[in-house]
Amino acid sequence: MVVQTKPLMESLTEWERLDALQDEDIDLSDSAEITPEMFAKAVVCRGLKSPPNKHQITIRLDADVLRWYRAQGKGYQTRINALLRAYMDAHQA
Repeated sequence: MVVQTKPLMESLTEWERLDALQDEDIDLSDSAEITPEMFAKAVVCRGLKSPPNKHQITIRLDADVLRWYRAQGKGYQTRINALLRAYMDAHQA
């Protein structure tokens, strides 16, 4: 269930024009191509605030999800936390 607490602002995006674009119509000359390897190593960064106190909890994750994050190496729990925080921040607005 989604509860809307604030009225949504009217979008200024020209969705019909964007939907009509073909891939070859989009100019990407000023941006580097992001490879799947680069995306896999991406880290969500949200400002330079001091981190809040953390609490140790037990959470159940799908085995393949946990295995993938662990395979990314040291800091996988921090990356999971950063993704959860980004989701939370996006839905508080």
